[in-house]
Amino acid sequence: MTRAIRVLVVDDHALHRDGARQILAQDPEFEVVGEAATGETAVTLALRLRPDVVLMDIRLPGISGVEATRRIREADPAIRVLMVSAYDDDEYVRGALQAGASGHLSKAAPGGELVEAIRLVVEGRSVVRQDVLARLIATQAQEGGTRDELSRREKAVLELLSRGLPNRAIAAELHISARTVERHCENLYAKLAVHTRTEAVVRALSSGLVQSRDVFR
Repeated sequence: MTRAIRVLVVDDHALHRDGARQILAQDPEFEVVGEAATGETAVTLALRLRPDVVLMDIRLPGISGVEATRRIREADPAIRVLMVSAYDDDEYVRGALQAGASGHLSKAAPGGELVEAIRLVVEGRSVVRQDVLARLIATQAQEGGTRDELSRREKAVLELLSRGLPNRAIAAELHISARTVERHCENLYAKLAVHTRTEAVVRALSSGLVQSRDVFR
C-alpha cells in the first residue's frame, strides 16, 4: 500500500484550514498531519512532523509565509511548500519562489485543483498560473539574461527541468548520476542568479533558453 502524502496546513483563518482539511479528507491519498496559524508555528511543526507538503498562506501573523517557507526549505529541502493565498501580486509570488516554494495557488481554486497541485508538487513539478507566469517571464526578460554562458550539458538539464522531470528521471535520461544532476543544477542556479528550479525555469523561459512550459500547471 502506497504511503499517504503528508500535508501540513498553514493559514491564520480557521475557516480556510478547515476547508483544506475537508477537501483532503475526501481522498485517502492524503493525510493532514497538522495545522498552524502563524509562520513561527509552521516552521516548528514542519521540522518536527516532516510533512511531504506544506500548504502555506502568504500573509501570516509574525513572520510571513514567505519567510517561513525560506526557513523550512533551508532546514529541510525535502519538504515541498505550495503557497495558497488570496494574493497573486507578482512580488508575492516571486518572493515565494525565491524562498523555495514550488508554486502558488489561489485560495479560490476548486478543491480538485488543490488536490492536483499537491500531487504535482510532490512529483517535483511547479504550480503557477499561466497569466502569473507570463508576467514573471516578462519581468525577468526586462532584467537581463544569464551571468555566464551555460554549457551544453547544463542546457540539457535545464530543458528537462522545464519539462518537470525530477533529478532521478533527468539522470536516467542523460545517463548520468543523480549527484551529477545536482551539481549541474547548482551551477545553473549560480549562472542564472536564482535559488530554486522554478525560478531557473522562469529565467530560462524569459531568456529563450528553453521553450517548454510543461513544468507549469
